[in-house]
Amino acid sequence: MAGSKATADIIRRSLPMDHRLDDPKLLNGLLRRMAMWRQTVLGNTFASHHGLTIYSGPFKGMEYLNYSTEGCLLPRLLGCYEAELHGDLAAFAEEGLEAIVDIGCAEGYYAVGLARMMPGVTIHAYDTDPKARAGCKGLAEKNGVADRIVIGETFTGEMFELFADRRTLVMIDTEGFEEELMRPQTWPALGHLAIIMETHPQKHPDIVATMLARFSATHDISLRSTEPRGVDMPGWLLELPHLDQLLATWEYRSSPTPWFVMRPKGWSMAA
Repeated sequence: MAGSKATADIIRRSLPMDHRLDDPKLLNGLLRRMAMWRQTVLGNTFASHHGLTIYSGPFKGMEYLNYSTEGCLLPRLLGCYEAELHGDLAAFAEEGLEAIVDIGCAEGYYAVGLARMMPGVTIHAYDTDPKARAGCKGLAEKNGVADRIVIGETFTGEMFELFADRRTLVMIDTEGFEEELMRPQTWPALGHLAIIMETHPQKHPDIVATMLARFSATHDISLRSTEPRGVDMPGWLLELPHLDQLLATWEYRSSPTPWFVMRPKGWSMAA
């Protein structure tokens, strides 16, 4: 079973070190590793019941890959991944977007999902990881939207100007690089773009205050935080222990990652 031997080897190496097992950091690391293993088992069970079709949520029915290049897979397949943003995605789908820029697209969960949700919109997806770009390309082809997804490698601040004259949503999840990239004083085009941005306080402790200071003058800002999951689960999962149900929705986060949802001031709610 995928991951079983690696997890067992890690635990086996740790068990003889009794003095280290008093270290909460080591125990936490082992717990995370075992939880990831258990979620992989549940993911394999999901695939045996449903294949790789997303079960619920805004991307319900999307055919997925059997891996994720960053983070968890099963919450994506269940359709509860980053559920805090579901209402915002539905709202943007009604607001006449012309383009979406997905910075840090990974294997294409949002790029392809939003292309399916918004048939008239072109998605520009960027990731520096070659495996992520290949996954995004394959996922787009699998779902018949490859003609509307433009895949690139590195996105730089100067490139925001390419989208300033279009009704554009920027989605950015760059594991901390948002502090360097999202600078409206350096790249004024950001002032004209709608933005969904994941922040990473574990890498930049003042990131929330920093982004509020940078964007409050140009954008109306809402903050979203991780919340307990209320999920439409298949029957077989509801029959498993509660811990399995909790692990099935876990997104591997080691600390909060608040999202900013920002619209330029004066952005109309409908085109």
